[in-house]
Amino acid sequence: MTKSVEFLFDFGSPTTFLAYKQLPKIAARHGARITWTPILLGAVFKATGNSSPAMIPSKARYMGADLQRFAKRYGVVLNMNAHFPVNTLPLMRGAVAYQQTPLFDIYVNAMFDAMWSHPRNLNDPGEIAHVLRDIGVKAEDFMARIDRPDVKERLKANTEGAVARGVFGAPSFFVNGELFFGQDRMDFVEEALLP
Repeated sequence: MTKSVEFLFDFGSPTTFLAYKQLPKIAARHGARITWTPILLGAVFKATGNSSPAMIPSKARYMGADLQRFAKRYGVVLNMNAHFPVNTLPLMRGAVAYQQTPLFDIYVNAMFDAMWSHPRNLNDPGEIAHVLRDIGVKAEDFMARIDRPDVKERLKANTEGAVARGVFGAPSFFVNGELFFGQDRMDFVEEALLP
């Protein structure tokens, strides 16, 4: 039986970006499959009474330094996005819309990169269109896909289902039904994938 790890993610989280950069390596080391679950982090926060660490000034300062420490450890380029916070609703609907297509991996990589490696103002539909053009996706196709009722419902169901399973933030992971939270707890995710 193939081992698997479910990755619940939102592009708006820099810690999720760091986890995204590490998880495929962990999965590959253990022959595990990644199940990608796009969620809407703002809705998770609202449902659970949680909030972004960026809303607490002293925590935000500490977290900024800590993120850079982890980025250095992982060999990842992380640049804080000057346009943060970004309304990720259209971006996450895009993740759902492209999930069952060959474009999914390319789309996810491009959006994480545009949010955290080479930051762009993804609150601006024109900037989103530019990122999409770079990966060969027409903005019109994107807009049509994210406006589909089944895409909207899937993102809502993913988010509500995550909250029902105890998720309160991102990145979150499930291995064998057990919840793990945070990119700084991925060692536990890796341990859970051991035979």
